Amino acid sequence: MQATQTTIDPSEVAKFEAMATEWWDPQGKFKPLHMLNPCRLDYITAQIASEFDRSLSDDKPFAGLRIIDIGCGGGLLSEPMARLGADVVGADAAERNIPVAQIHAERSGLEIDYRHTTAENLAAAGEQFDVVLNMEVVEHVSDPLIYLMACQQLLKPGGLHICSTLNRNAKSYVMAIVGAEHVMRWLPKGTHEWSKFITPEELYDFLSQAGLKPVDKKGFIFNPISWSWSLSSRDLSVNYVTTSIKA
Repeated sequence: MQATQTTIDPSEVAKFEAMATEWWDPQGKFKPLHMLNPCRLDYITAQIASEFDRSLSDDKPFAGLRIIDIGCGGGLLSEPMARLGADVVGADAAERNIPVAQIHAERSGLEIDYRHTTAENLAAAGEQFDVVLNMEVVEHVSDPLIYLMACQQLLKPGGLHICSTLNRNAKSYVMAIVGAEHVMRWLPKGTHEWSKFITPEELYDFLSQAGLKPVDKKGFIFNPISWSWSLSSRDLSVNYVTTSIKA
């Protein structure tokens, strides 16, 4: 594979370009991510702390770790990683997201290296990281395997790859397309393409082919009564997350 080969889908980038100014509005178009963020942060921080033998009770538990947040958007994950002491690079293919993220980080007193670039370009440049965060991106690229190969190249040996996406089945269509886009109107219609959703079995196969060893998977479960998200070891039917290691 040529590391500089791109997996950008221009139509997918355009969707997020159009919503760039709303990243930090918890009631705006990214409301679902603001609701999900505490749950996915719990998972991410626990996985990193376990792999690198860090205590989350420390003031800066991720100090010394270099983390890249691919598809960083406005910085909803990049900022918490920086607060935990990590050296953070936020990368996004949607150019309009970068100044939004930069301004918010500056106002928050955080130093984050935001870049309008791709995983493929960073891999071609020889960039290396301890952790690759790849959250809700793989279902938006044109070729998941080539994209994940670039993510693998970005990792140092023993590095951690955390990837979340959407399962492809009837339930995910009802919840993520009909429910989120048409009924609740949390997202603009057409934000997701159900045909591009990836089953856990498919993702595990892609990860293995890319040179990553999957070691964990959990489901993100939405409770409409408590209006909150939680992790599940058994239910991966809609949103789910995986952790892999570069041998």
